[in-house]
Amino acid sequence: MKSDYYIQRVPKSEIKELLYNYHYLKDISKDFKSGYNYSLYKKSFTDVLNIGGSLGACVFTNLPVPEIAKGAFELERHEQQGLFELSRLCIRPDTQSSEYNITSWFVSKAIRQLRRDTEVKAILSYADNDFHSGTIYRACNFKYYGLTDRKKDFYYSDGTKHSRGKIKGEQGEWKDRSRKHRYLMIFDKQLQKRLTWKEESWYNSQDDTESLQ
Repeated sequence: MKSDYYIQRVPKSEIKELLYNYHYLKDISKDFKSGYNYSLYKKSFTDVLNIGGSLGACVFTNLPVPEIAKGAFELERHEQQGLFELSRLCIRPDTQSSEYNITSWFVSKAIRQLRRDTEVKAILSYADNDFHSGTIYRACNFKYYGLTDRKKDFYYSDGTKHSRGKIKGEQGEWKDRSRKHRYLMIFDKQLQKRLTWKEESWYNSQDDTESLQ
């Protein structure tokens, strides 16, 4: 029962192991960006003790780059306060399978708590098309705004990804970057009026992604 669970804002250290063990971006999750971090717990002390603490993690951070808000809302850097990305979401698989809709319940609770803890104008979340399509965000009433643009990344011959600097003369190849489904939840009415992205049908996006296979 959902009444057996509660959430709490926690430091990065409290959810780091959970994200490393269960999040699909486990390598990146070893040193994920901390922000407003919320952890899911069960009220039974014995259960919490057995699983080492956190059953789920929901992390809200500032937008990764200011250009996102510039493109979506035409906002300059100094106008971007209150914009967040739901950058990490993870539930222990055994908890997810044993408790119906626990993930959507957790996300909804975490968003409500975030809005109590700070000013929130909008929340952005991505679903990496290589791993999932964002069903949970649709269940939580996020609006869908299509896939990110097609882009490529350069990989060196040893398989490492180029991050910055010149690549002229380097041995390697360009590879397609995984596209991401974009979801937005907007609370500020004035911000909604400034939105340049167009809401799309998630079902239509599936035709687009299948063409890339």
